Amino acid sequence: MTSMTRFITSTLFFLLTSPVFADGDHHHAGGFDQTQLGKVNFPVSCTPAAQTQFNQAVAMLHSFWYDEAERTFRQVTVTDPQCAMGYWGIAMSLYQQLWATTPAPAELQQGRDAIARAQALTAPTAREKAYLDAAATLYPLDDSNGYGTRKLAYEQAMQRIAAEFPDDREAAVFYALALISNASPDDKTFTKQKQALQLLQRVLKDEPQHPGVAHYIIHSSDYPELAELGLDAARAYTQIAPAVPHALHMPSHIFIRLGQWPDAAQSNLAAYRAAEEHDRQHPSNHHWDQRFHFLDYLLYAYLQMGEMEKARNIVQQVLAIDNAQPHNTTVAYAYAAIPARFAVERGDWREAAKLRLHPADFPWQRFGWCEAIIHFAQGLGAARTGDIAEAKNSLKHLETLRDLDRAAGKTYTVGQIEIQRLAVAAWIAAAENRNETALRLMRASAALENSTEKDNVTPGAIIPARELLGELLLTLNQPAAALQELETSLQRTPNRRNALYRAAQAAKETGDQSKAKHYEQQWHTPQHPALRIDQ
Repeated sequence: MTSMTRFITSTLFFLLTSPVFADGDHHHAGGFDQTQLGKVNFPVSCTPAAQTQFNQAVAMLHSFWYDEAERTFRQVTVTDPQCAMGYWGIAMSLYQQLWATTPAPAELQQGRDAIARAQALTAPTAREKAYLDAAATLYPLDDSNGYGTRKLAYEQAMQRIAAEFPDDREAAVFYALALISNASPDDKTFTKQKQALQLLQRVLKDEPQHPGVAHYIIHSSDYPELAELGLDAARAYTQIAPAVPHALHMPSHIFIRLGQWPDAAQSNLAAYRAAEEHDRQHPSNHHWDQRFHFLDYLLYAYLQMGEMEKARNIVQQVLAIDNAQPHNTTVAYAYAAIPARFAVERGDWREAAKLRLHPADFPWQRFGWCEAIIHFAQGLGAARTGDIAEAKNSLKHLETLRDLDRAAGKTYTVGQIEIQRLAVAAWIAAAENRNETALRLMRASAALENSTEKDNVTPGAIIPARELLGELLLTLNQPAAALQELETSLQRTPNRRNALYRAAQAAKETGDQSKAKHYEQQWHTPQHPALRIDQ
């Protein structure tokens, strides 16, 4: 991977000519042109005017600007009613493959309709027919095989297209995205992510301003072990596609992995402002989900910087909104995570214990994993303030939500809820002076969390389980063991303010003044202004 790092760095370097994330200034009122979306060349058998629109729509698609992409693809079919690939684009705009969203029945039907319209026109080239056939795997008439099976079938179809048309760089980029979307969160060898990076590396040489290349390099690298590979792409992406809110946000995935909090904050602030401006120009009933996503990431960065009032303002803003649309995982996760993060990161356990689901009439039964976050924070807060009965009530809720997801075959979210359940059970045991049991449960939570990866919807766990293990060890007067766990946690989640504070505390208690000073200095760097941990 070293040679890949050098290649990506050298190719993207010339793009980095000015500071990025300048408070949303990249978004220009009154619309945008191709230079604000990146450069895409996807030749299709359509009129020249439709081809121009098609390239613009594909650029939007590569930046996950799905609503705008669909709108533009529909315009392609108006400009050239015989352009079959315009309908392919409409279908692909409904396939949000990296987002935690299973297509609704209405979206599946829209996709089927678009593919049917395209196939009725008869694709004029074998290549275009292959793209249409690939998209058709996502929208079968018989949906009994499930979403995961369809995604794998699409990946295999894109692999065939990339092999049959080796000069088609778009095929390589779409195949890379399909690989990323099917990567297992339990695969610690990152096989598919590395395959995707190799494909993207080849395209990068010829198309350094391709939005999908930068975007998917970031996604392929969004892991502690690979994050450095995505840093140059992160810094380039906003200059490649400055009109797109998601492009302004995506670099923060890498910045957060590397503990670069001011950059992460600026990235999401710019994205949020761009989204607000776009919504003012193009009113929509479905704008809150991505803005909620940006706010969760922004809150995470503010908390690590010690910017508590800015973080509090975000919490208040989100809690003042009770009609966010659409009702999807992105919105549900932010509704739960934002207040939970604010309480847990500050160590305000009384506040955590008082958390309640908001809005009360939100369809939480559809989002058990997200609901679990509130019960996790409640349980920790109750256990740490001595309210064992309430903590056990939260534990029961977590068990129920875990079991419901298990019955529904949601393997990933079962594991995520179990990580939280084990942690709450550990702190209950500690409150009951069952110290060995507490450590066994907390170690199990940390091991389970370490065996998998976070979902794209979140900047990170409400609190890393291994960090929480270190804090438990400190509480049980085992500073040497605590320091070891905290240092291990900091390797995966660098510069986290609580971990730095506790590591300094643990080092001091072991008598290692040099290490204590080291962590205190990190704790007081400009990335952590006015840092204070609430006891």
